[in-house]
Amino acid sequence: MINTITLNPSLDYIVKVDSFKVDSLNRNQEEQIYAGGKGINVSIVLKNLGVENTALGYVAGFTGDEILRQIRGYGVSCDFIKLNNGFSRINVKLKSDGETEINGSGPEITSEDLKILYEKLSGLTKGDYLILSGSIPNSVPDDIYENIIISLLDKGVEFIVDATKDLLLKVLKYKPFLIKPNHHELAEMFNVELKSDEEIIKYGKKLQEMGAKNVLISMAGDGAILLPENGEAIKREVPKGVLKNSVGAGDSMVAGFLCGYLKSNDIDEAFKMGIATGSASAFSEELATEKEVYELLKQFN
Repeated sequence: MINTITLNPSLDYIVKVDSFKVDSLNRNQEEQIYAGGKGINVSIVLKNLGVENTALGYVAGFTGDEILRQIRGYGVSCDFIKLNNGFSRINVKLKSDGETEINGSGPEITSEDLKILYEKLSGLTKGDYLILSGSIPNSVPDDIYENIIISLLDKGVEFIVDATKDLLLKVLKYKPFLIKPNHHELAEMFNVELKSDEEIIKYGKKLQEMGAKNVLISMAGDGAILLPENGEAIKREVPKGVLKNSVGAGDSMVAGFLCGYLKSNDIDEAFKMGIATGSASAFSEELATEKEVYELLKQFN
């Protein structure tokens, strides 16, 4: 079984306004509301690709109810913990002459709430995959991902981690199956400026030396680099297409990689599937569908 965790999901409210004016009434030209969160995106794309999985995390209030309604609308199995107080955050994205974002903080997660999550995770067994992705709310310890992995080390669970800086660096010694930083996050981790593929590979290998088995580095329109556990670095370009929306592309790459690996047991095939899936989301207003992914996969043959 595959499980994703989204500790601080959101309702993302996207508003488009012509020539936004401060201190004035503005009328929106277009609006969208959708469930947000990196783990949620992974779960939805996996389901779109025919891979059953369960989405876990925390929700609260009326916004939490809407998040669950939307996720279930994709056919994803949910096992979120419903908090008694507060409400799941709302993130506002205002698109006009520029783009402005206001992110909510989300409900408080107590130590008792965390115990419930650990109890749910204790049922995972050998061969299961757990995907830990995204930022964490201020109310949980900053070593939460590390603690989750420690609690499952004797279970034989495989871990995939898509997080930034310390959240990621702290878990490398536990040998996660896959990590997926982008090239900007990789540079930030080592406080360097990466100017070439060779430099990206050099610092990606440092993450492997610290424990990661497979390192997938996304580079937006410049493609991606995979450092497999066994073998040399592989660089692949993105398929041809028109960029429409980069939100969720990295999460889609994670979902596609895992789907490809489960179907083929081949790392390079998984890599192709990951790039095709990430690109399919980037070339669409919504998250990648199976049809879109397999159309793009033809460009690799």
